Amino acid sequence: QVQLVESGGGLVQPGGSLRLSCAASGSIFSINAVGWYRQAPGKERELVASLSSGGSTNYADSVKGRFTISRDNAKNMAYLQMNSLKPEDTAVYYCNAAVVTSRSYRSLQVWGRGTLVTVSS
Repeated sequence: QVQLVESGGGLVQPGGSLRLSCAASGSIFSINAVGWYRQAPGKERELVASLSSGGSTNYADSVKGRFTISRDNAKNMAYLQMNSLKPEDTAVYYCNAAVVTSRSYRSLQVWGRGTLVTVSS
């Protein structure tokens, strides 16, 4: 089995910063694309940022220039640096990864349970 665990969420004032982390563990052979999604109350889950194994990034228009996605392949970690936070960034943030398992060598889409980010004064 493969697990993703997010951390780093919390309460921050508008204009502040947070860094989310996503730790992958389990029977991992390799990790291809990773992504961060968010879901605000009453809204559908949306893609915030993604990072391919080749280094290509994709950001939602609403976070471009403020958020940065990165990864540490040696540690099976992914990160989301969030700067200039706004109240509309308030949401539960989820980590997602396409993981090739060492048991079956098949690619699985794995989700974390999420971490809450609240931007409020």
